[in-house]
Amino acid sequence: MAVRLQKEWIKFSRENLEQISGHLGIYQLANPKKEIVYIGMADGRSRFGLRGELETWFDCPSLKFDRFRVEINMAYWTRYQELIQVFYNDFERLPEGNKEINVASLGRLRPG
Repeated sequence: MAVRLQKEWIKFSRENLEQISGHLGIYQLANPKKEIVYIGMADGRSRFGLRGELETWFDCPSLKFDRFRVEINMAYWTRYQELIQVFYNDFERLPEGNKEINVASLGRLRPG
């Protein structure tokens, strides 16, 4: 598996979310330029898994995005941390919607 998530972006709409399963995993939200603005996960506490987590974003006008992608993954916490670390390594900052993460608590992942 590649370290960076390489799945195709999907337009963020109610119709497209109907195709998303209730599995556990991670997801990314991106703006029209396909720049990642948020990295999230559906864990054991998520109601309706990935679909449920993504549906909560319909009520969030503060973050500008129009597309998403998902990865079903039972090791969601590890994968989430990995994607955050890769993003930080690539851009030396966190995604706009993940500002609450303490950078000092992140491990360092430097993919080739």
